[in-house]
Amino acid sequence: MTLVIFVMLGGWFPQSRSLADSPTSSTTLQETSWRFTTKKPRAHWYEVGFDDSRWAQGVGGFGTRSTPGARVSTQWNTDDIWLRQSVELDAVPAQPAIYMHHDEDAEVYLNGKKVLAVTGYIDHHKVFPLDADAAAVIKKGSNLIAVHCHQSTGGQSIDVHLIDANHIPKLPKPKRNTIPFKSDLITKWGEQVTAENAWTEYPRPALARPRLQTPSWTNLNGHWDYAITGVDQTEIPQKWDGEILVPFAIESRLSGVQRLLSDSEALWYHRTFQADVTQGERLKLNFEAVDYRCEVFVNGTSVGKHVGGSNPFSLDITDAAKSGENQLVVRVEDETEGSQIRGKQVIHAHGIWYTQVSGIWQTVWLETVAERHIDDLKIHSAITASPDQAKVTVKVDLAGKPVAGEKVRISLVDGDQLISSKTFNTDGVFITDVSDAKLWSPDSPHLYDLSVVVLDASGNAIDEVQSYVGIREVGRTVDKDGHHRFTLNGETIFHLGPLDQGWWPDGLLTPPSDEGMLYDIEVLKDSGFNMIRKHIKVEPRRYYYHCDRIGMMVWQDQPSGGKGPPWTRMRANPQDADWSDPDHDQYMVEIERMIDDLENHPSIVVWVPFNEAWGQHRTMEVGKWTVKRDPSRLVNIASGGNFWPIGDIADHHAYPHPNFPLNDKRFDDYIKVVGEFGGHGYPVQGHLWDANRDNWGYGGLPKTLQEFKDRYIESMRRLEVLKSNGIAGGVYTQTTDVEGEINGLMTYDRRVLKIPASELSKIHANLVK
Repeated sequence: MTLVIFVMLGGWFPQSRSLADSPTSSTTLQETSWRFTTKKPRAHWYEVGFDDSRWAQGVGGFGTRSTPGARVSTQWNTDDIWLRQSVELDAVPAQPAIYMHHDEDAEVYLNGKKVLAVTGYIDHHKVFPLDADAAAVIKKGSNLIAVHCHQSTGGQSIDVHLIDANHIPKLPKPKRNTIPFKSDLITKWGEQVTAENAWTEYPRPALARPRLQTPSWTNLNGHWDYAITGVDQTEIPQKWDGEILVPFAIESRLSGVQRLLSDSEALWYHRTFQADVTQGERLKLNFEAVDYRCEVFVNGTSVGKHVGGSNPFSLDITDAAKSGENQLVVRVEDETEGSQIRGKQVIHAHGIWYTQVSGIWQTVWLETVAERHIDDLKIHSAITASPDQAKVTVKVDLAGKPVAGEKVRISLVDGDQLISSKTFNTDGVFITDVSDAKLWSPDSPHLYDLSVVVLDASGNAIDEVQSYVGIREVGRTVDKDGHHRFTLNGETIFHLGPLDQGWWPDGLLTPPSDEGMLYDIEVLKDSGFNMIRKHIKVEPRRYYYHCDRIGMMVWQDQPSGGKGPPWTRMRANPQDADWSDPDHDQYMVEIERMIDDLENHPSIVVWVPFNEAWGQHRTMEVGKWTVKRDPSRLVNIASGGNFWPIGDIADHHAYPHPNFPLNDKRFDDYIKVVGEFGGHGYPVQGHLWDANRDNWGYGGLPKTLQEFKDRYIESMRRLEVLKSNGIAGGVYTQTTDVEGEINGLMTYDRRVLKIPASELSKIHANLVK
């Protein structure tokens, strides 16, 4: 049997190869499992009798996959790693050698004796013949191999094999790990999740049907069957691998599975549901989000497909359903990388890139509607002659066969006071003036109730939905010093908020509960922020409902994906990536869906199509489309660059402290913001995703909590100076720690607020006043 350990760390230089550098045999090595630790072990860790039972297990090699020449199956990104493995040999090799890739310093022990020590790094696997003394320790039967590798900088990898140098084998392709990193970290809400209480709230509060005669919706969250097959299998599985808790992605702890899905696999879901199919009604099956491609079957019949991981979609399953018990199957494919829109998900999580999410990750629900029913509302409000005079416009989108003589009645209500009620033809638009309007703002997030009823010729209600309106107007102005500023309802407002990833240690992209999701918004509000930049993620629709009613402005990013151009930040003459027409078309489909789904929410004030050149392509085309698509909001075309002259905002990222190229005349006609800054890290022991990795923050980690606070205060002081020089907003990185990033204001499990909200509010007071 052979053993392989590869080590790669730091930078690399091209190296000449000896005759022993290349394999000369067609035999392929087998993947093998190791015990490993990234914490310095006790003395004699390399000896045969050492107890390594508490060490983690992983398949070699170890390291970061971007390292040149690396063959990595298990992620390793700390300064040091120690490995142990016992191998059985049928015979002692005629010419024993270590076949290794290392970056950088490595020591190899056989049966307790050091047989090899190397320094530096190489960019390929190399044979290291063992001298006679080293070879003498090898024996027939069980042999212990122990390795220590140390990293100084850059990428890293360790992969070592014990071989016969006369018969150098081929290396296997790196094994794609099927098990995500399993952290013990869990939120208090995650601890309480059960199949019975998993996301039971109505998922679409901005378009809700009241219960008329029978319950109009059924929650399908809970335990489903699941199976994983090859991606080529299109037949519904006959056997299931176990249960999965929906709506949590299969990679998450709360799903009960914790399994990575590869691009060569398909994920299948199955459950039954009860239905009462009644003439004159339609049965809608709604998915709030499925990542990434899916097909849905009801009673063996395909009822629809969907592509896109962040947007809700609805399928009319009436013709496939039957009264009584029905079979529901969902098939999912998820490449995670490639050209698809994926946000911050990657196959191999590291740094600012997080664990992939596959399959159903938001609520699944049934809704019974009338044959003729309301499909969507388009709500718009604007301030007219004076700050307290406003106009509300509502357009109703209907689905189903029209009813003779049908009308629509829309009523705008403020508490118990009827503001306006009008009945008109279904192709008309509701327009009403509002006197003494109560305007929506972070300080006063007032919402008006909206009732929309479809009537038949006799005036009977066919369908009814309830919604709400926040009357507010987003704009920009030039102050007395010539600086462009944000306005809300005609008043200048400085935007201050955190970069908010929306990731969770137990649910990954899925918050453990509505209560937990709400907690984040409330803490930020109490901390004196008036805005959240929702970063590279679209949240459940309830998130924006909470921002609406609490009073929190939102900059909404479009999730990124695909290849990007060189990131030149704010320098002149940026490049665009070259995207194919099909990939661009899918990007446009998903950004249109995002805006279409969220545009009624008054909390959203800025759209952000691109971030830091990630997937940035056809920038002017996308920017012009976004400006035209929603003229009621501002457009930040490229947060952090690459800047193109479109939209309203010039956005620079600076770490750790904020700055901006204020003297560059190209930005004089734009609102200037520091779209990311800070990132000051502070580790809270007992609340780390992985205590064994190099947890990090920008600018190095402070030694004390006070130093962390001092750095934060200094960043805000510099932002105040920038404000006086024309900066109109700032985004601090970030709300919470996320996996290896420990630069959050809260720990990843939300159990520790590193700086109390009351202190933060005082620190922010001068910025937002």
